[in-house]
Amino acid sequence: MNTSSGMKKKYFKYGLLTFRLHDSLLHLYVYQSKELMKQEKLKEYLFVPFGDATSGFESYGGGRYIDFYISDIKDNKVAIDFNKAYNPYCAYTTGYNCPLPPLENLLKVPITAGEKNYGKKIH
Repeated sequence: MNTSSGMKKKYFKYGLLTFRLHDSLLHLYVYQSKELMKQEKLKEYLFVPFGDATSGFESYGGGRYIDFYISDIKDNKVAIDFNKAYNPYCAYTTGYNCPLPPLENLLKVPITAGEKNYGKKIH
């Protein structure tokens, strides 16, 4: 996965989320970090980087993230709570190597829930 610093980080596609928002059927891939899989406490950590129609306007241009764990998946379903969408550290300061949402995780609809820009100029 490409990052804000130009480096790449290794993530595996864990699954595909399919959901409806208003009249749109949407899809987001869920990823699992190769590095975090090696850590006992974080081996079940899953990550959904996404961009949407608010990216670069109302929300951070580099996308936002939602996290959950494998254990949150019940009967092949998981609740996607966009209220928990948050900005990466890169939205606030330089020096971080933040994953950028892949093209397949760029939604054409606005996600108005979750963390927004707080007056910072967007890249």
